Parts: sequence; C-alpha cells; structure tokens
Amino acid sequence: MADDSKPVYLRLREIIAASILDGDYSDGDLLPSVRAFAATQGANPLTVAKAYQSFQDDGLVVVRRGVGMFVADGATRRLRIAERAHFLETVWPPVAAQIRRLGIRADDLDLQKA
Repeated sequence: MADDSKPVYLRLREIIAASILDGDYSDGDLLPSVRAFAATQGANPLTVAKAYQSFQDDGLVVVRRGVGMFVADGATRRLRIAERAHFLETVWPPVAAQIRRLGIRADDLDLQKA
C-alpha cells in the first residue's frame, strides 16, 4: 500500500479506508481529529484535512460542527464495494497474469496466512 508515487493525501486516504474496512472504525464512529491523525502519521494537518475532505465529498464521512468527523451510515458497505471493484479491475489482472506465468496453483497459495 505504500506507493510513493501517489500524493500523500491519497496515501492517507488509503490508511483511513483500510481502518474502516478492517473494522477499526464502524459506521457512526468518530474519526481521529485532523491534528491527531496528522501527528500519528507524521503528516501536515492540511494534507490530512484534504484526505478527510475527499471522504466527505464522497459521502463517506459526515462533519458534526464542534464535535468532529464521523463515518457515515452505509460508508463501510459503499467503501467495500468500491475497493472490491478497484481490486478486481486494476489490481487483480496483473496478479492473475503473474500467477499464470509462474504456474502457481490454488493449492500453492496458503490463504490461511493472508
């Protein structure tokens, strides 16, 4: 996931998305403040704000003035659908090609370790 060619705000967005998909934050949960998240990631607060704003623009987080940013209702499901589509359309095809190229069989893959 650490793709240095991506803008920092997109990398931060991926971290937030992974936290939501992993269940660290559920629909309705309060996200860390911009300053707190910036501190833990070693990022500029303005860059974190841009990442959060992109989630807000997509309707995945809601702002409660004076309280903070919350994961929107249904955001986890919508995010999972979008991430799954991205994986199947963009990530999986070159992986599948490499699997075929190397002659890897399904039983060669230990999915329990994943």
